[in-house]
Amino acid sequence: MFDHTSRYYELETATLITPEGRHLSYKRRRFLPQAETLSRVLEMRVKEGDRLDTLAADLLGDPEQYWQICDANNAMNPFDLSAEIGRTLHIAQTQI
Repeated sequence: MFDHTSRYYELETATLITPEGRHLSYKRRRFLPQAETLSRVLEMRVKEGDRLDTLAADLLGDPEQYWQICDANNAMNPFDLSAEIGRTLHIAQTQI
């Protein structure tokens, strides 16, 4: 269902059976890791024009891994991370 690099890949797949007998598959909820428990490998400061997808491409080798930057900074909203110029971002060791 999800590529092996997806944050949802390892989540358990569950099935809901409706009253009509339909089987609906879905992934269980993903709980965010606590950033303090992740192994930080780098810190960087946000510059004008930085975007999480380009930072993830440069730092992690894949723009779709932006979620790892979010996890390492306890961010629920990815856009918050690059909104403030000069903000320090933590980059954690990849989890895939």
